[in-house]
Parts: sequence; C-alpha cells; structure tokens
Amino acid sequence: MASSLLRNPTLSSSPSLPTFSSTITTTTPLSFRFPPSPHHHHHRRSSSASLRLSCSISDPPPPLPPHPLRRRRPDYIPNRISDPNYVRIFDTTLRDGEQSPGATLTSKEKLDIARQLAKLGVDIIEAGFPAASKDDFEAVKTISETVGNAVDENGYVPVICGLSRCNKKDIQTAWEAVRYAKRPRIHTFIATSDIHLEYKLKKSKQEVIEIARSMVRFARSLGCDDVEFSPEDAGRSEREFLYEILGEVIKAGATTLNIPDTVGITLPSEFGQLIADLKANTPGIENVVISTHCQNDLGLSTANTLSGAHAGARQVEVTINGIGERAGNASLEEVVMAIKCRGDHVLGGLFTGIDTRHIVMTSKMVEDYTGMQTQPHKAIVGANAFAHESGIHQDGMLKHKGTYEIICPEEIGLERSNDAGIVLGKLSGRHALKDRLTELGYVLDDEQLSTIFWRFKSVAEQKKRVTDADIIALVSDEVFQPEAVWKLLDIQITCGTLGLSTATVKLADADGKEHCACSMGTGPVDSAYKAVDLIVKEPATLLEYSMNAVTEGIDAIATTRVLVRGNNTYTSTNAITGEEVLRTFSGTGAGMDIVVSSVKAYVGALNKMLDFKEKSPKKVPSRNIKVTA
Repeated sequence: MASSLLRNPTLSSSPSLPTFSSTITTTTPLSFRFPPSPHHHHHRRSSSASLRLSCSISDPPPPLPPHPLRRRRPDYIPNRISDPNYVRIFDTTLRDGEQSPGATLTSKEKLDIARQLAKLGVDIIEAGFPAASKDDFEAVKTISETVGNAVDENGYVPVICGLSRCNKKDIQTAWEAVRYAKRPRIHTFIATSDIHLEYKLKKSKQEVIEIARSMVRFARSLGCDDVEFSPEDAGRSEREFLYEILGEVIKAGATTLNIPDTVGITLPSEFGQLIADLKANTPGIENVVISTHCQNDLGLSTANTLSGAHAGARQVEVTINGIGERAGNASLEEVVMAIKCRGDHVLGGLFTGIDTRHIVMTSKMVEDYTGMQTQPHKAIVGANAFAHESGIHQDGMLKHKGTYEIICPEEIGLERSNDAGIVLGKLSGRHALKDRLTELGYVLDDEQLSTIFWRFKSVAEQKKRVTDADIIALVSDEVFQPEAVWKLLDIQITCGTLGLSTATVKLADADGKEHCACSMGTGPVDSAYKAVDLIVKEPATLLEYSMNAVTEGIDAIATTRVLVRGNNTYTSTNAITGEEVLRTFSGTGAGMDIVVSSVKAYVGALNKMLDFKEKSPKKVPSRNIKVTA
C-alpha cells in the first residue's frame, strides 16, 4: 500500500534491486574556526524550509492522531514474524551510536532518547553495553524499568536489548540490566573472520564455535527467551564456517541471527548474496529472524541494508542520523523512508512499524544531545534536504512539488514555514512565542517557557527579526543540556592588542553557592576557560572547538561545540576491542556573544564529565581485557 503523501506513488516496479543516486547542493554558513577543531557543519534553515520539532520536555504532549497509512505491527514473537513482509527496526543509537568519538551521553539523555525512540515506534532499542561501566549498566537498567514497561493502547512496547561479548560475566551483567523490561533481549557476539581469529582472538574455529554455542546456551539458561547472536566481521568470514557456527547457535537457542558487515567492505550485491546464501544453507535458519548490521566505511550502509532486507533479512540494525564507529552505521531515517517509498514497488511489499512523523524530532534530539551535527546535505534530515535554490527547481516546485520532491516533508515531521505569517520581534509577547514554540513542536512547562521568553527578548532587542532557527537554538541551549553541576552566571572579558586578555567568571554550583575567579590568557576564550578551570578544579583537555552562526548576518546567534577529555579515571570498555578507553565529552552553547556561547559549551561538557564521574566506580584503568568464555 503506497502512501498518498509520497511523491510519484506510481513509479514502475522492477524485480531487481534498486539503484541509488543523489544530487548534492551545499551552502557555506558563516563560520569561526579555531585549531585543532575539525570542520563541523551546522544546520542552516532557509525561510522555505523551517524545521519543526516535537520533543518531550516535561509532561508528555498529547499523542499524535493515529497514522492513517501505517500497516498493523505484527504481535511480537522473538524468533519469527507472522507477517513475512514486516521488517523489524533495531535501533542501536544508544550503543553503537554512542561509540562515536565525543558522543558521550548522560543517563538522563539516554532515557530521553529511549523515550523518543519508543514514540518513533522502533521494535528493539539496544540501550547500551552494560558491562562497559557502572553508568552504562544503570542507564540500561533504568530504560528497561521505564521505557521497557510503557505499553501503549495497541499493546506496543519496545524490546530492550543489552550487548555483551561471549563471556559469562558480560552476559550475566547484560541480563541483570535488561531483565526488568517486559521484552528483554541479550545480544552477544564473537568474531568469525580469519583475520580476527588469528590476530585478535588467537583461537581456532572450533574453539570459537564452542564459545558461541555455550554462551548462547548460558544466556538462555538465565531465563532470557530472546537471544541475538552476531558473528562479528561476517562480511569477511568464510561461508562454510558461518553456516556451521550459526547452525550451532540456533541449536543452542538463538532467536535472531545478526549478520554484520563490521568494516563496511561489501557492495550491495555481495551483501544481498551473503544473506541469500545464509538463508539457503544454514541448518535451522527457518526458526530464527535474520538481521543486518551494516557499517558505512564505503558509504554503502543504507544500500547494503536494503539489499539484505530484499534478500530475506527481516530485522535491520540502524542508528539515528547514521552515527556510530568510524564512518557510522546505516541511517534509520534513510532505511525507513526508502522502504516507505519503494517497499511496495521494488522491495516486494516490505514495510515497518515506524511513525515517520517523529523522524525530524528524534534526529534533532540526538544531534543536540550528542553534539554531532548532521551535514546540510544529509538525506531526509539535512538542512538542505527540502531546500531548493536552483531557478529551474524553484520553478518546478511552484508548479508542482512532485517535480523535485519524492517525499512530502510533513511525512517526517518537517513543516516548511509559518503559514500564519507571524514574525516574532522585540514587541512580541509570551503568548506569540508560546504559539510559535507549539507550531515548532516544543511542549514546555511554565518555568521553561519563562526562561526561553527572557532569552528570546534579549535576542529580539538586538535583532530586528527572530527566526525559527534562532528559536530552535535558544530552546536547544536551555533544554538539551546536561544536569547542571555548574551553571554560568556572569562573565566579563577584557581583550585586544594592548595586552593579555583577562576574564572574570562567576559560576553557581549545584547548591546555588556562587564562585568567582579571574584569569589571563592568550585570547578571550582561553582566559575564560582558564577562569572556569580555577573554579571547577577538574583537569580537562580541550580536544575540539568549533563555532557556527545560526543565520546569516553580523547579529546572528552563535552556537559553539567543544569536545573535552578528562584524566585517566574517565574510562569505559569498548564493546568491540574489549579495551578500556578514555571517554570524551561534548558540550554545546548558544548566544549572541561568542565568548558567552563558548563558555556555556565548555561548562556543559564539564557537567557531562562530572556527572559521569559521580556514577562511575573508582578504579585503575586496565589497558587489555581479554575476551574469554
């Protein structure tokens, strides 16, 4: 059943796999760069494509009306799907996505994202790697207890999954974290490619088969009836070995077999053939669900995922905005919208249970919480995805939107403009701002609205017209922030060519007590950061610093992102390598004054770091943790 909201619903079908192409148009935003920061793009919203967001801030907003075009989600059974065309969406934003450098999330942020993923309608939420740290364990447990028990009126509740390596300690820890959910799942993995067996595991194939078989059996013995197994680096593993090890874990009780292209090396035709071969040659494969997990090292993760689904996989592992290790993962929004647009015509009738109207909202939340901004030309959710600058394109759009758009932006929760024609400025009142926030999808309580209103008035005094992008930046700066250990109160800077820059900074601690410090530095930001360090007294290294203007013009709001690293006590276990790694923490800030914006970002990153420290046990980091049974 094709959606009437999608452009060109009558495209001719083809029995072959779809081909993928894209036309990219980029714009260059006003940008300030300071070494050693890499290039970071910032969303610029044109007047023809203003972003509308929906996010749960306090009390949950009224639910959207039922989507008239969504098919019924089959009842959940771990090892099979009653509708052969249904594709389960397994979101690993909170696990694989958080492994992106600088994407560290606090427990509160993870819970917020998990709730948003449930609104989106994902089938499985991989909430984390519980054995990585005490904070990860507690976050997964909290998500299991809350989101994992929030059953909606249709009986939907997401499966809550925890990742573990193939050893008893990891599996036991994962079970203790997810067992409180109505639908808990353990996901365990071990490498199967020759290069991993020889250099990483230093084990024979028979040893690996025995470990996988015994650990799946152990997971089932704990009382977990939903166990997923992944042969890591399956894309480079020998077929016959895969058939054998997968057949053994099926016998041991695995319910889902996930096939990862761990290094993103396969082409769509190769990955589709891999899924087809496994489906044809693995004993007992008809008793489990086949899954895909495709990395994006060659930019083919979405194409490979669709190819795998077309070949018979009925679960796809994805992340919001495609974040993840190295070049990232298959992007949820790209995979879901490709299935929505082409599922009937090219993919044999495939469909998902995703409520696509929550895509933009979820994308923005992940972007703000992780500090990882999407590139403007990112498919589906990029700032330019529905912007048209070419005169030929604009002419076509004015005549019929279907000439250059295959997706209606409203279908993903994106509205183009303020149809009421209201322009906000310094004379606008609280009611007008509240209405605009509601149109943008924000539901704020009275205290949050009051805070945003006075920030808005301050900006409006300096700008003739406050745009949607300005409002979004202000809300993000106030709402999408970590729990405050320290809060910026005041800052005064003296700088120029006549001497060293000096900064006086006043912060408030969690108890409201004020602390003040002064410092000198090579510039205004350097001196301000040194003053903050004198107050916080927590050593941190600034790794990245980037700044962008939200809109054009000298009076634009500046948004700043920083990435910091603490000392050796801020560590967690990498799920893939098994090594202890130093954690990095990101922070964002926004303001008319670039120094204020910079300090808010720095304080935000320190707050994340201190929050992580409070929830982590004191320990001496170990550099090599062996993966054993």
